[in-house]
Amino acid sequence: MIKTDKIAIVILNWNGRDMMRQFLPSVVKHSKDEGCVIVADNGSTDGSLDMLKEEFPEVELLPLPQNYGFAEGYNKALDLVEAPYYLLLNSDVEVPEGWLRPMLDYMEQHPEVAACQPKLLSQKNKQYFEYAGAAGGFMDRYGYPFCRGRIFADVERDEGQYDTTAHLLWATGAALMVRSKDWKESGGLDGRFFAHMEEIDLCWRLRSRGRGIVCVPQSVAYHVGGASLAAGNPRKTFLNFRNNLLMLYKNLPADELKPVMRVRKWLDMVAAFKFLITGDVANFKAVYKARREFRRMLPDFEKDRQHNLQLAVDGGHGLPERIDQSLLLLYYAKGIKRFSALHF
Repeated sequence: MIKTDKIAIVILNWNGRDMMRQFLPSVVKHSKDEGCVIVADNGSTDGSLDMLKEEFPEVELLPLPQNYGFAEGYNKALDLVEAPYYLLLNSDVEVPEGWLRPMLDYMEQHPEVAACQPKLLSQKNKQYFEYAGAAGGFMDRYGYPFCRGRIFADVERDEGQYDTTAHLLWATGAALMVRSKDWKESGGLDGRFFAHMEEIDLCWRLRSRGRGIVCVPQSVAYHVGGASLAAGNPRKTFLNFRNNLLMLYKNLPADELKPVMRVRKWLDMVAAFKFLITGDVANFKAVYKARREFRRMLPDFEKDRQHNLQLAVDGGHGLPERIDQSLLLLYYAKGIKRFSALHF
């Protein structure tokens, strides 16, 4: 058990020795006043632990016996950490001096807020937002996530347009600061997701229960992105489609479930057909496999859905960060490519 009165900055690693060698120095250097840096290792076989012991003796280590995936790996690790705040940080994140203090100050001043994220910029091109979280996450009626600074694959240049603190539906798992009390009461990440969408599911549960999620853009982090699975990888497509459907099933208000799922069935068929006509048979199969696996797993999630609805304020309705429109329609039919052009 690791106990600290600081922020527990927990980096989950799986065979990321070279990535940590590149980015961990900035985290250690710029977090020592407010944070305790911990690396939880998901059963790596690339010598990560030996490298960490030799080159980063100041970092706490939590070796896990196997690769539990992103979601359950963090659950296992944080069961062994006691701290007022957890900060889940990807291994491919670079941070500047003073990155933690604005988030910590905001959380200390706003006890109604469960979690927050920094402004997330691209490590490869620091003038642009990073796809995974940008300046905070939202969602359309049919489960399509988007961010302040990113709609689908269109990523905006950071020109200070989102430098105000904003309330969100979800904060990025690449740099997610969450109160340990809220983490424990919500049950943490859903380990059955393995990876992808798990932070959105967690944040949606917290929001439905009346807790706040925000972006504090005075804090900044630089994310490489795609370090585990690259965009277009069929495994990533499978996890994104399956987990998105599971997340919708777990969290949608009762009167929305059937109509939303009917539309999603057709939208997923369109997405699969698009892969097929472009010759991407592997991703075509991944979408159908995801829907088949979703149906198979549904019985395991019935109790979770009922539990979430019981704890949700007003049955989960009234979250302003979920727009009651189709992002696909807004993007493709109306040409809306920037968050600032949305009205909700």
